[in-house]
Amino acid sequence: MTDTAKPEEAQGSSYQERHRPASEFKSRSDYLDHELQIMEPKRWALNLPGRDFRFEWEDLVPAIAGTIGITVMYSAVMQAWAAGLTEKWDHVTLGAEFAIEVVRVEMLIPALLFCIISSGFINPRANLGGNHGPMIPLISAIALAGAHPLALAILLGIFGLLLAYFKGGSKLVNLTSEGVAGGLLVFLGFMGAKSQITSLFDWSAGLEAKHAIDYSLSHVAFIILAVNIVVYAYLARIGKRWLAIPLCSIAAIVIALGLGAGLDLKFVTEPGLPNLNPVYWWGSTDEGWMLGLPNMEHFIASLPFAILAVAMWSPDFLGHRIFQELNYPRKTEKVLMDVDDTMTTCSFRQIVGTAVGGGNITSSWGTYMIPAAIAKRPIPAGAILLGVMCILVAIIGYPMDITVWRPVMSIALLVGVFLPLLEAGMQMVKDTKCSQSAGICIFAAFVANPVFAWALTMLLDNNGLIGDKDRAKTLSFTDRIVVPGLAFVICTVAMAAVGMLPGIPKLI
Repeated sequence: MTDTAKPEEAQGSSYQERHRPASEFKSRSDYLDHELQIMEPKRWALNLPGRDFRFEWEDLVPAIAGTIGITVMYSAVMQAWAAGLTEKWDHVTLGAEFAIEVVRVEMLIPALLFCIISSGFINPRANLGGNHGPMIPLISAIALAGAHPLALAILLGIFGLLLAYFKGGSKLVNLTSEGVAGGLLVFLGFMGAKSQITSLFDWSAGLEAKHAIDYSLSHVAFIILAVNIVVYAYLARIGKRWLAIPLCSIAAIVIALGLGAGLDLKFVTEPGLPNLNPVYWWGSTDEGWMLGLPNMEHFIASLPFAILAVAMWSPDFLGHRIFQELNYPRKTEKVLMDVDDTMTTCSFRQIVGTAVGGGNITSSWGTYMIPAAIAKRPIPAGAILLGVMCILVAIIGYPMDITVWRPVMSIALLVGVFLPLLEAGMQMVKDTKCSQSAGICIFAAFVANPVFAWALTMLLDNNGLIGDKDRAKTLSFTDRIVVPGLAFVICTVAMAAVGMLPGIPKLI
């Protein structure tokens, strides 16, 4: 991309003084590039609309995408907690109404405190604290291991704050080469896309039996996917991929309803507010989560999962920052997501969100950051809009039923997260050295999981055993051995403890 900033613009002048109206630029893209280049957001200080940033209509896209994505993720998390805890404890019976109420808690308080206030006004360099997607499949195992959501949140928050304080997150990101990062993104994109495509086909094939109809709807998934492939390809061709989530989601709804597959779409979540009293959720064993306050056994059971979750933050954060670097123009370092600040935000969001009754396991908000980066927009304005949308959805209720409907859920995640991840990973594999690191990272991910693959290939790559051998010569002993070695040991031990290494019985 070209540098659209004028040479005569004083580098020390304010954002207000350097701002120019969109009409002065040849294209909308040039205007957005210029906005990114002149912004200088303050860290942990007040940032104001007009003075430090502006709202643009492009900010609506990541806000809508993030709202859809987080509603889907939160619903999956709370349903998994409810199922696992009900199976683990005889006195616990948590159903669909419980899950909806907890989703509403998570969408109200954290949206206000950490989307609008924190990332919107206080530190626009910190990405929002969203959902830790890779941990969702583990939640049932976490519950069955005897963990307590509040104990897990406290430990995760403490570990995250320690890592952020010692700048560990940014250190790990800087030590991850483009080849390793590219391989990680390719694997995550491919596996995520495969999962959502399979889920969509399973949904359409199962409608006949589920609703006792005498005709098949198994073709609906294929038609939805085929149409959206064309829509997504056209948007990519004209440079408007940031419109993919809303347009493709609308296309999925229209096609599904038009072909008679709307049997699952029911509006059952009525308007209202959840109970926002922490005592209700954690004060006793006969209301809320029905678990009471955590004890020492709960903390011990939660410990390995908290270590694992924080260990998985660095590759997650890395993928989101890469999207900014790939899509932003030159001289935009001041608006790039700060990894350590994001870890700080996520840590506080984890503790506060769970303390008031939530159950989310947080991480950098990918369904917001990826569309925002593609749309070439900084964090603050979209974060404020996203927070407002989450609050409205939580209060109104009915939109939650649309966002968790399978065609919308799968298509939104496909075009908004997994396909962009796949594309970004392929862009990062630029030469033979990168392809070697990427290939081994993908291979290791198939053998075990993405976290193991990232930790192992980072260690090998930084020592010149794979990838660019000359790069290893420029690194210190600490960067080659100590930091990657500790990351590998911690990740491996944590995964072994909870049974995430194939063929090795869990240690707890």
